[in-house]
Parts: sequence; C-alpha cells; structure tokens
Amino acid sequence: MKKLVVLSGAGISAESGIRTFRDANGLWEGHDIMEVASPEGFKKNPELVLEFYNIRRKQLLTVHPNDAHKLLVNLENDYDVHIITQNVDDLHERAGNKNVLHLHGELLKVRSVSNEQHIYDWREDLNTSHKDINGSSLRPHIVWFGEAVPMIEEAIRIVSDADIFVIIGTSMQVYPAASLIDYVPANAKVYYIDVNPTPLHAIKHKVKVISDKASKGVKQLIDELRLDTN
Repeated sequence: MKKLVVLSGAGISAESGIRTFRDANGLWEGHDIMEVASPEGFKKNPELVLEFYNIRRKQLLTVHPNDAHKLLVNLENDYDVHIITQNVDDLHERAGNKNVLHLHGELLKVRSVSNEQHIYDWREDLNTSHKDINGSSLRPHIVWFGEAVPMIEEAIRIVSDADIFVIIGTSMQVYPAASLIDYVPANAKVYYIDVNPTPLHAIKHKVKVISDKASKGVKQLIDELRLDTN
C-alpha cells in the first residue's frame, strides 16, 4: 500500500467556518498577532490571551468537518494516509482520520507552563485560576511565535518515505512546516490544492497544482489518483 502524506493548512478548515486568517493589517480578529500568540504576549496579559483562545475553542465546538476532511478519510481504504496539519482544530480526527500529527498544537488541549509534558484535554474556558497537578498555571497547548515546533522532526520522518505528498490549503510561507517538501523523496508525486496557490520555486519535484477550494480540490485529487492506478 502506497504512503500518502497530506500537509494541511487553514484553507481546509475555512470551509467548515473556522476563522483563522490574519487580515491585511497583520491583525488576528482585531488583535496584534504578538499580543495573543507569543510567550511575551502571554506574560504581559495572560487574561487577554486565555480569553482569545476561549473564544476560538467555543467556536471550534460549533463547527463540523467538511467534505475535504471526509474525502481524505476515504483515501485510507487505498493508501497508508498520514495527515500533518498546521491547524490546531480537531476536524481531521472528527472526520475519522487515524494518523494525524499537529505541528502547531491543539486547541482542545492545555499544558502546564512549568512542564510541557503535562498536557490535558480541555473543552471549557481556561482562566488563570486553573492549575496543573503541581500547582503551576496552565496555558493553551499551542506553538506560539518564537517557540520551537517540537513535532517537526517526527513530521520529517513521516514525509521522508512518502510515495504521494499532498499540500492542501496552505500558502507554504510558514516555516518550518513549508520546508517539509524538501524532505519528500524526489520520485514522489506531489499535488498542491489551494484557491490561491503560491508558486513553489527551487524544489526538486514536478508539482500538480489544483487551483480550487479544498473540498473540490480533494475530489479532483481522488480522480487523478484513480487515473494513475488504471
């Protein structure tokens, strides 16, 4: 069974109603990104940061996986599918994908500020009164700007023997996630699904670009994969 690895970004969740994009002014729903997504911002105003993610968490619990998520699950019948996602939502898991790696953390988890191994499932509001088992404060289990991406080495391992690599709904401008394509084998087939795909330069692969939203793009991907196997 061939190994198919997906790198997904905000574009796949947008069709479910997840509001994740920064606007042209570099703001995230009215906030400077560094105020709500950096260790410095959290240290300066933890209440603001926690409330920002409380709102995101509540919204996540009201939305559902879309056709793109569901179609990727169907691919598991014919391929060894691995999802590497830049998204912090759980829509891939809810759709039914078995192998999902979150590069940038998970919105429905929190962790201790003193021990990042103390991670807890979390679906309610988080405030400064919540503590871990040792009395330390809790924070969103999110990789903020300026922090290391602890799962990147595992992601590199996953893509390094992919037969098919599929990029969905990401600008390929966020590193180190965008660098994963550099570790895909030269003989692997590469597909890029995005409404506004970014030109990919200086890579060793021939890329099949599907300029469409995620749900329609994944349907076209499946058709192309069927043609390749016939």
